[in-house]
Amino acid sequence: MELYNAFKDVGGIVHTHSPHATAWAQAGRPLPCYGTTHADYFYGEIPCARNLTAEEIEAGYEKNTGTVIIETFREMNPVYVPGVLCKNHGPFTWGKNASEAVHNAVVLEEVAKMNFMTELLNRQVEPAPQCLQDKHFMRKHGPNAYYGQR
Repeated sequence: MELYNAFKDVGGIVHTHSPHATAWAQAGRPLPCYGTTHADYFYGEIPCARNLTAEEIEAGYEKNTGTVIIETFREMNPVYVPGVLCKNHGPFTWGKNASEAVHNAVVLEEVAKMNFMTELLNRQVEPAPQCLQDKHFMRKHGPNAYYGQR
C-alpha cells in the first residue's frame, strides 16, 4: 500500500525472487545500464535499496519495505525506473497495471542475467553512453515517443 500511495501512476506491483535479480540484491549491487535492452525499459541504473534496520523489520516489515523503496526513489522517477532491488531480499517492479508490472519483472530478470554475463566477460565494463541510454528510453517513453505501434 505504501507504494500505491506514493507512486500515483502505479496500478500494479510485482515482487519475485527471480535468481539473477535476487543475486544482485543479495550482493547489494544496483544494476548498471550496460546496453539497449535495459535502456528500452529502465532509464538509468536500477537501484538497490538499503537493508531495513532491526527496528524496521520488527515494527512493520512489509510496510517498512515499502517505505525504504520510497526513500530510494526520493530523487528518481518511478515511472522511468519501474523497479528496484531490495538488499538481501529481491526485486520489486511496478507498472500502470499488473500486466505491465509482470512484464517489467521479466525484463529486470533478463537484464540482471545479461549484466552478470557481461561482467564475467569484461570486468572493466562501463555503462552504456548516456546518449544511447537517452535515445533508447526516450523514443519509447519520453514526451516525444515515437517507437513501436500505437
